[in-house]
Amino acid sequence: MNFLSMKYFTTVARIRSFTRAAAELKITQQTLSAHIAGVEKELGCTLLVRHVPLELTYAGEVFLRYAAGFQKNYEQMVMELNDISENHSGLIKVGVGFTRGLAIMPNLIEEFQKKWPNYEIQLVEVTNEELTKLLAEGDLDLAIATFPDMAADIEVKPFYREEMVLAIAKSLVEERFPGKRAELAAAIRQGDLSMLGTFPFVMGKPEDISGGIARDFLHRNNLQPQVKARSDNIGTLLALCLRGVGACFCQANFIRMTLTPENVNQLDIFRLPREATYEIRFGFPKQAYQRKAVKAFMETALQLVPKPEED
Repeated sequence: MNFLSMKYFTTVARIRSFTRAAAELKITQQTLSAHIAGVEKELGCTLLVRHVPLELTYAGEVFLRYAAGFQKNYEQMVMELNDISENHSGLIKVGVGFTRGLAIMPNLIEEFQKKWPNYEIQLVEVTNEELTKLLAEGDLDLAIATFPDMAADIEVKPFYREEMVLAIAKSLVEERFPGKRAELAAAIRQGDLSMLGTFPFVMGKPEDISGGIARDFLHRNNLQPQVKARSDNIGTLLALCLRGVGACFCQANFIRMTLTPENVNQLDIFRLPREATYEIRFGFPKQAYQRKAVKAFMETALQLVPKPEED
């Protein structure tokens, strides 16, 4: 038995099909089946119940636990030895939310590639909840999200504080609040949105971070906004905002890093109180060794991403 045996078995256990597992492993189904049968003969017990879908026996569950541990240690050993030999190439799987990925990843990957050109960055763009699950299962090398303080099998490291702002087209501000822009900015900065009582909005969905923060501030001010459009795509909301359709709660970094200077100049960007900020963290699997390239990716990110302005 060897590490290849562990890899073959864990793949079959995950997919529950010899045919699909063989396709993923790029070997024949007969080769895979014979290999697993050889492991069973060596161990003297049956690991799989061979019906559709495949099912693990109790012995198979026990073997899977050990095989997964051996495979994880093997992968970490290979990573560390590659770093020692300075074989700086491979694949880094990075998880991030779609909006945050669009805001920070193009510049980040471009800069990282200047020093680590032989690495491929594979982006996995899903929700925060899915990122936490993928990390815990070892399917990502790194994720950028709003992780809880204590997450099983995950280590976290501070990245930056995401700041939510209220963006409004300057033309709309001039139309609704002629000569009162400074007064409006001061009130919003204190969390007082009462001047926006009859104002149109384009809103994120309540389950999103931006939508949740918007809902809380509007509720706190007893406002029932005129919602002109809802979307979970901040880019779409900002496009509507630029056209004067309504005010938009969104991430300051998204504005800075995705809009052109000309578009930014068309907006009044009003800062909110500090409770409209939240911590973005790096998350990575708890393991004995972390690749130099993954550390370098985080270091590059820390250098590039703008931080919120201090008062």
